[in-house]
Amino acid sequence: MQLFVRRYGTLIGFVAILVFFSAVLPGTFPTARNWLNITQQVSMLMVVAAGMTIVMVMGDFDLSVGSAASLAGIVAALMMAAGQPIWAAVAVALLVGLLGGAFNGAMVSLVGILPFIATLATMTMFSGLAFVVSGGKTISGRAIPEDFGNFARGGIPLGEWGGVAISLPNLSIIAIVVVLAVWVLLEQTTYGRRLYAIGGNMEAAHLSGIAVKRLRLIAFSLTGLAAAAGGLMYASRVASANPVQGSGLMLNAIAAVFLGTTMSRHGEPRILATVVGVIVLGVLDNGLTQMSVDSYVRQVLVGALILLAVAASSVTQGRR
Repeated sequence: MQLFVRRYGTLIGFVAILVFFSAVLPGTFPTARNWLNITQQVSMLMVVAAGMTIVMVMGDFDLSVGSAASLAGIVAALMMAAGQPIWAAVAVALLVGLLGGAFNGAMVSLVGILPFIATLATMTMFSGLAFVVSGGKTISGRAIPEDFGNFARGGIPLGEWGGVAISLPNLSIIAIVVVLAVWVLLEQTTYGRRLYAIGGNMEAAHLSGIAVKRLRLIAFSLTGLAAAAGGLMYASRVASANPVQGSGLMLNAIAAVFLGTTMSRHGEPRILATVVGVIVLGVLDNGLTQMSVDSYVRQVLVGALILLAVAASSVTQGRR
């Protein structure tokens, strides 16, 4: 029974949440349109959490992903405001995220700074840079090309449901592609197996010939790239960019990965389990928003979920 609760407790709780919101909000929550809206709402978090899963597989984590997302959105918005084409602005913003992640990886793997200290410092640095380059202002209005904002509002038509036309949002498609790419990377490649080996025992992985420093550097770089992609998706969705718009992504991404670890036999991060964690958070936020619950209450619930997930993961590791 204890093993069953540890393995499936999160799924049981998720089903309970679905039943509760469907009973309380029967006219709006269990509809196809609302579920498609949920996929769009969690798409940015899904991308960032997928990147976070890569580093957490090794037992590391990245506190700077929220600041990196904000900085990427600011860089893209400034370039578009200066008249640069959208593709160039997106490419440079992604490069900024990649370089930021590589800097984190260099501090952790080459210099030897603890991930908590290194990414806490870069979180502050990236946030400060976002304020410096933007002048502390929100970039919106005519500075953002209409096509950039329209991308987040577009999607692939799926037909009609109850007489209402529905479509799969473009942001949801990006999230699906990123999740599939990370799944292939972690589950179907030698690189992914080596990351799990590092997470299991870094010293043993090093002695067995695995290039630990190089692999950690690459992993942090990919996490930074995912953070930048999430920031661009957020900027497209709201058709604006400000220095703090990605601040909530870090906490929720870590929460999603920890929730996923409760469904793993050995308490290891798995990308598909992370997807379930993201959906749990997205459904909870969507339902509470429809019930007009204050955002601060939602933050309390997310914090409580993190504590429960960490406690369950610790119990699993202890049993192991």
